[in-house]
Amino acid sequence: MLLYKTIISVNKQLNKLITIPFPQLETGINSVSEAGALMSSAGAKKVLIVTDKMLHSLGLTNSLCDSLTASNIEFVIFDHVTPDPTVAIVATGADFYKKHDCDAIVALGGGSPIDCAKIIGAKVVKDRPVRSLVGKLKIRKKLPPFMAIPTTAGTGSEATVAAVVSDPTARQKFAIMDPVLLPDFAIIDPSLMTGLPKAMTAATGMDALTHAVEAYIGTFNTPLTDRYAKQAIEKIFKYLPKAYEDGQDLEAREQMSIASYEAGCAFTRAFVGYVHAIAHQLGGMYHIPHGHANAVLLPMVLRFLQPYCMKRMDELAAILGLRDGEEFIDAVIELNRQLNIPTNFPELLPADIPLIAKRALAEAHGTYPVPGYMNQKQCESLLRQFLVEPPQSDNATAA
Repeated sequence: MLLYKTIISVNKQLNKLITIPFPQLETGINSVSEAGALMSSAGAKKVLIVTDKMLHSLGLTNSLCDSLTASNIEFVIFDHVTPDPTVAIVATGADFYKKHDCDAIVALGGGSPIDCAKIIGAKVVKDRPVRSLVGKLKIRKKLPPFMAIPTTAGTGSEATVAAVVSDPTARQKFAIMDPVLLPDFAIIDPSLMTGLPKAMTAATGMDALTHAVEAYIGTFNTPLTDRYAKQAIEKIFKYLPKAYEDGQDLEAREQMSIASYEAGCAFTRAFVGYVHAIAHQLGGMYHIPHGHANAVLLPMVLRFLQPYCMKRMDELAAILGLRDGEEFIDAVIELNRQLNIPTNFPELLPADIPLIAKRALAEAHGTYPVPGYMNQKQCESLLRQFLVEPPQSDNATAA
C-alpha cells in the first residue's frame, strides 16, 4: 500500500494546482426559462439537446425548447441516451452534433444524459476514440458552450469535472476527469423533478449523500469541500424522506436539488472512494443503477473505514445531532430503510466477486483518497455480505 499512498500524496499536491471553477448557476421554479438567454450570452446559434426518450416524450424538454426559440437559437434533439451511456452512444451523439452543424450543447436529464453530453463535447473537440479519453486530464481543450439541467437530485454532474461511460463489451464503467467537462451554466429547476418515481428519488438522493460523505472522509478534503459536504448531508437527511413520500413537495425537491449540487461541488474537488469504485463495477457488470448501488454499499463500507477516520465520522454524526460515527452509520441504515432500499444485490454472483473486487481496487487505489486501504481479500469479503444469502462467518474487516 506504500506505493498507493505515495501516488495519492503526489496527486494531493497536484490537485491544489488545478483551479476548478463553478458553473454560472440559476435556481428556482421555472428557472429553465432562462436557458435561451444564457446560451445566447455564450454565442450559441444552434444547440444540441442531449436527453433520453422518456423525458422527451413526457414533455420535459418543452420549456427548454420554448426558451431557446424565444432567443432565436435553433436546436436539434438527441434523445438516444440510455442508462449507463455507452461509448457507441457517445460516438453517435458526436456524429449527430457535427451532422447538424451545432455549436453548443444543453444536457437535460439525470446523470446519464449529462455525462453523455460531457463526453460528446469532449469527443467533438478532440476527435479521438472515447476510450482514449478515459482517465485524468486527457482532454485539455475547451468544450463548446455547455449547459446542464438536471432532472434528478443526486448525481451532481452539473457541478463536476467528471463523467462516466460504459463499455458493454468489457462489462465495465470508466471515468473521464478534466476541468473542461464542467458546464458553463447549470439550471436547477425543482419543477422538472416533481414527477420523479419514488425509487429513483431514493436512489439519486442516496447517491448525493454518498458523494458528500466520501468527499468528507477522504484525505483530499478542504474547508471549502467540508462546508459543501456538511450542508448537503444536513439537507439530505431532512428533505429526502419528504421528497420520497410526496413527490409534489416543491420545497423538498428544491432543497434536495441544491444538496445534490453542493455534494457535487464537494466531491469534484475532494473525490470519492470505495463506495463509488465498487458501485461502478456493479453497474458495469449487472447494470445496477448507480445511486441504488451506492445506497446499498454505503453503510458496510463506512463500517470498514470507521477505524481509519473516527474523528471525521464523529463530525458527521454531530451534523445530525448524534453522538458518534456508529450512530451516524445507524442513521444511514435507517434512512435506507425509510426509502425501502434493500440490503443486498440479487444480481451478484459469487463467481464474479474476485473480478469485481480486483477492478474496484484498481479504480480506487492511486485515484481516490480513501482514509484507509482495503486489500483484495477484504474487498471480496465485504462483497459477499451483499449476496442474497451471505456466508455467516465472513468478517469484512478481517485483515
